Amino acid sequence: MVMSRASAPGAASPPQRAATGRRRVQPLAAARMVVFVLVSLPAAALLWGLFTGGLGVNPVETITKQTGIWTLRLVVATLAVTPLRWATGWNGAIRLRRMLGLFAFFYGTLHFSTYLVLDQFFALDLIVKDVKERPFITAGFTAFVLMIPLALTSTAGMIRRLGGRTWNRLHRLVYVTAVCGVLHYAWLAKVEIPAPFVYGAIVAGLLGIRVWRWSRRSRVVSARSMTPVTDQ
Repeated sequence: MVMSRASAPGAASPPQRAATGRRRVQPLAAARMVVFVLVSLPAAALLWGLFTGGLGVNPVETITKQTGIWTLRLVVATLAVTPLRWATGWNGAIRLRRMLGLFAFFYGTLHFSTYLVLDQFFALDLIVKDVKERPFITAGFTAFVLMIPLALTSTAGMIRRLGGRTWNRLHRLVYVTAVCGVLHYAWLAKVEIPAPFVYGAIVAGLLGIRVWRWSRRSRVVSARSMTPVTDQ
């Protein structure tokens, strides 16, 4: 009798291979679940505070501050995913980046909507005046507008339509978004608290890592192109 490969003593049966595959996916699935719960908690806390009167004497200000800071935190977290992958070699971290980016847009939308509806009451003339005359509003509005195409093109289908190279170029807008977010926070807070400068230092570090890696790669490519080809 001829023994098939599947029935060989050292071969894994289909159920075993399936179970192994599930074990490999499990850490990523668990990480996604943990991240989803963690980034949902601030919104849940605001919703709970809204219905229980736990947002202080100025609920609009509380909502504006919390949604704004969480937008910036999640933009920074999105920037940190790629260096984390480079440092650890865990490619599954990329799967978390889209979730973090979409939640950043979610909190950014809440932040802008609070300003639009609860602060300015849809007074578009006052909003336009704010954007033109108040630098921190200009920076914040720019950051939010730049997040819109990033959110709209975050799906796998849009990556296929745009092509990987075009998609990557478009999503470099996140760098400008992060810088504008830090400026928005810094100009709003002025020198009252050090937090904006901490976020600025983190963003500068994350962008600096990218510049260093790109320059290093360029030097390697340049060196290879200059290496003379000799006949063996």
